[in-house]
Amino acid sequence: MKDFKRYYEINATPAEVYAALVNPLAIKLWTGEEAEMSDVVGSEFSLWDGAIQGRNLEFEQDRKIVQQWYFDEVSEESIVSILLHPHKQGTSAELRHSHIPDADFDDIVEGWNEAYFGSLQEYFEME
Repeated sequence: MKDFKRYYEINATPAEVYAALVNPLAIKLWTGEEAEMSDVVGSEFSLWDGAIQGRNLEFEQDRKIVQQWYFDEVSEESIVSILLHPHKQGTSAELRHSHIPDADFDDIVEGWNEAYFGSLQEYFEME
């Protein structure tokens, strides 16, 4: 199992980034895909046509999202924490993803950098 941590700068306010991460209509705008998401603790979510699935664990409005991501046959919970910090360019998003299965690590990191935060950064650059 591996852990991944990275900061992403996004040209939007923390409130705008938070909404883009928890509102299914906003998620569709930057992913192009339908999403099942809410900011209700304990609710399950599904992104990218089920490629990412899990359960929402904690929210702090405009500041924090904590989720458990599901991986088959994994004994330890894979936890994703996204902390949103005000930054001179808009928002610094601090990502921590723990207990990523070794076999999935490279694909997960690429997904974070390109599909997830890469797409989010592009979306806010075009606005």
